[in-house]
Amino acid sequence: MTDKLIVEKRGSIALLTMNNPPANTWTEESLKGLKTLVEELNADRDIYSLVITGQGEKFFSAGADLNLFAEGDRSVARDIARYFGEAFETLSQFRGVSIAAINGFAMGGGLEVALACDIRIAEEQSQMALPEAKVGLLPCAGGTQNLTMLVGEGWTKRMILCGERIKAAKAQEIGLVEEVVPQGQALEKALELAANVAQQSPTAVASCKKLIQNNRTQHWDAGYILERELFVDLFFTEDQKEGVNAFLDKRAPQWKNR
Repeated sequence: MTDKLIVEKRGSIALLTMNNPPANTWTEESLKGLKTLVEELNADRDIYSLVITGQGEKFFSAGADLNLFAEGDRSVARDIARYFGEAFETLSQFRGVSIAAINGFAMGGGLEVALACDIRIAEEQSQMALPEAKVGLLPCAGGTQNLTMLVGEGWTKRMILCGERIKAAKAQEIGLVEEVVPQGQALEKALELAANVAQQSPTAVASCKKLIQNNRTQHWDAGYILERELFVDLFFTEDQKEGVNAFLDKRAPQWKNR
């Protein structure tokens, strides 16, 4: 697909490493590759979770390569914005659970890819920012929207409008990341969480994720109705019968993801 993304499958877990040293910046090639990869993982019924991390010890990802925008070419800007949007929106809609193992600086599009994931684990030395306005740009890969949904308007405005860079401890305090771990342990913790996903019914997880994210665009009342509908829909799946009977038989379920 692209050597800027390294993919390894570990049972039901897909491990994706951003591999564009020194700062793991995103390119047209890697953004298109991410979109294609997630689409392929959606079709792979043996994959239940996706863990994303950065190559090396300093950077998770520094976002876009600013050399792309040095000439002020609007057609380039339009194309890159579309590639970022398509890639990260596809990631956000991944059928399973996506976990960002933030192992260093997560800046601009590097933070936005983490924001597109379901869960974020950050190492204690990590720092996060959306500094686009400092160079006359703005976050165009979901940053203004996803960050607001996670931390509210106040901190979103501090980070974007005031250019505030935050450390991992503060990120956890405001709800930007779910957990902070010692240096070098983000991937281990992310893989541990991903392994827990395999204990759940993948069809149930997909429906639950859809419901949780439904309130981004729909009123709560619509969510209550959809919740009941999707509950009944699970009774058309093999996993529903397997899960209930495995519990009653006091054995581990064997999920078929259908």
